[in-house]
Amino acid sequence: MSNAADVIVVGAGVAGLKAAQELVNRGRSVIVLEGKDRVGGRVKHAELAGRPIDIGGQWVGAGHSVLLDEARRLGIETYPQYESGRTIMEMLGRRSEFTGAVPRLPPLALIELLLMQKRWEREMKTLPPEAPWEAPRAREWDGQTLESWIVRNLRTRAAREFARLVPRGAWAAEASQVSYLWFLDALRAGTGLDYLMGVKGGALDAKFKGGMHQIPRRMAQELGERVVLNAAVRRIAQDANGVRATTDTGEYAARFAIVAGPPGPVARIEFEPHLPATRDLLHQRMAMGAIIKVVVAYREAFWRSKGFSGQVATDDDVLGLVLDDWLEGTTPMLLCFIEGRHAVEMSAASRETRKEKVLASLIRFFGPEAADAIGYEDNDWQVEPYTHGYVGHMPPGTMTRMGQAMREPCGRVHWAGSETEPHWAGYIEGGLRSGIRAANEVIARDNQ
Repeated sequence: MSNAADVIVVGAGVAGLKAAQELVNRGRSVIVLEGKDRVGGRVKHAELAGRPIDIGGQWVGAGHSVLLDEARRLGIETYPQYESGRTIMEMLGRRSEFTGAVPRLPPLALIELLLMQKRWEREMKTLPPEAPWEAPRAREWDGQTLESWIVRNLRTRAAREFARLVPRGAWAAEASQVSYLWFLDALRAGTGLDYLMGVKGGALDAKFKGGMHQIPRRMAQELGERVVLNAAVRRIAQDANGVRATTDTGEYAARFAIVAGPPGPVARIEFEPHLPATRDLLHQRMAMGAIIKVVVAYREAFWRSKGFSGQVATDDDVLGLVLDDWLEGTTPMLLCFIEGRHAVEMSAASRETRKEKVLASLIRFFGPEAADAIGYEDNDWQVEPYTHGYVGHMPPGTMTRMGQAMREPCGRVHWAGSETEPHWAGYIEGGLRSGIRAANEVIARDNQ
């Protein structure tokens, strides 16, 4: 294979693969450089108890049209996320069980949460999707954390704790880490709180038979030798004639480059000439959400026979979120998420210690049957090479000062990745859409 092409794509996650796919379909030659020994980025495959599993991104939300179209094209079917039965919530040291979408909380807390949701959705609609930093109250909202907003505006302890669950469950970040402006924009990108926390018709609507990981793998197979693995890009140099990407295994040349990855990990690439200050500072400021995804296998879906949906949400357990993962004819499993500060703490623990703590929590949630696991797998995304976490988020002062650099090309270097998308940012859908956008940008310039 030649080391020269029209476009170099850095990263073989769904954003990079989609960009490459679009470019090839429109007659451009492409080289995709991937640092890992696999494709998929934040989508990752494993095997557990004889069944393929996703230990990265897994759900397809309602309205994720590009992802669903890609799956249909590849012949991959979906099935709905199971939600029948009682959901468990542990908050402020108390356990409650409920069915439906409304948790069992004190009446005053429920009223406060309803008013909070209405206010969030009213304020998020004031943000211009392409430029949220230009909203009328952008500087005010970007000057505070979500935590400071919660403390100032919510009075009941239960409402405060529930509000803190939102960024932890959605982006694996603590409320004290994220700007209130960034939070509102992230809500807007996903159409609001109901969608974010919803199963049917929401972000957790469905999964793919055989696993999400099939999609990037098959996309890469179609691209063939254009995808180069174990080729971590260390340096990107550009001049008036083109770009050169230096990897551990060689150098590659092209007219343009698309860097498809989260801003934080991209900071490890050396750029020549140096990136504009706003883009470089964006890389430095956008930390990744801290998460460890755990999958536990059982002989039977005992939680269903006991009337549980398999869903658990907690405010201060090692596990922040648990969901059912069983399709009839496959091995029953529970999906568990260690999030935020708990993920940082448990990253330093051994895998066996994590397993012990996870099973102890599942026993407390569902009963002694949870001890009889036939398989355990976890993936600490904080130490995953070239990814380093879940979704990039912004602390106060970042969006209003550097947000405009998110999609703005730097010379011949263009940007893709889920975080760059105005719609469905943080979702696999956003990654695919960003790849299409970046490819269109390059083609438009190439046609000039």
